[in-house]
Amino acid sequence: MALSITDARPFRWLAPSLTGWLLLTAAAVAPAAVPRASQAIALDAASSDFDYKNNSLRFHQVTLKQGILRVEAAEALATGLNFENSQWSFRGSVRITTADGTLTSDLAEVNFQGNTLARAVITGAPATFEQQRPATTVGGKPRLVRGKAGRIDYDLAAATVRLSEAAWLSDGANEITGRTLVYGLQDQRVLANPGEQSSERVRITIQPPSSAEIDAKKPTEKQKEAITSQDKATTPPKGTP
Repeated sequence: MALSITDARPFRWLAPSLTGWLLLTAAAVAPAAVPRASQAIALDAASSDFDYKNNSLRFHQVTLKQGILRVEAAEALATGLNFENSQWSFRGSVRITTADGTLTSDLAEVNFQGNTLARAVITGAPATFEQQRPATTVGGKPRLVRGKAGRIDYDLAAATVRLSEAAWLSDGANEITGRTLVYGLQDQRVLANPGEQSSERVRITIQPPSSAEIDAKKPTEKQKEAITSQDKATTPPKGTP
């Protein structure tokens, strides 16, 4: 089933079939300060080229690591090894792994602040994003949130990924497409075409639950017996005033 949404007023939409997704068409997430990281950053590369005259560095088959954070690419360009405030360009098979998820692309512009990754802008055909989301119900299965677009902006402080240029997002069962989608990594909110006067409509495809998912929600025989026993215990005998 596909829904077209054009009303620009803020709204919330929660449905069982969306397994807890929250969709908004307005309201931005307030930016927060990027906390300074104390962990060291390790750089490993197959080869490097230091141009001291032009203050530039080039690495091939490079990997940057800092705790969970990991950035891999065929090539990296930088203006220095100062991660307090620096800009890096990664090219070729770029893969960025963070505590929030994984991003892959052809190109990535990464800003480091306070000795940690603060923001990344990745582009590709397409650039992709993945986040493993825990189960929302007891006995439920975890969901893999996936997104793809021509460009994805990852903001560490705001804990968001902004997908633009043919944006697509899925929670493993349902899909949302639009010109721009902003996904909250912590609150799992989706902003669809926020602040844009675009003629492109937001489309949501809702997949019906499988028979296995329906059966999983049915009470077991033991649960049925417990409910019956509880009903009997709370029901007064016939003739009781």
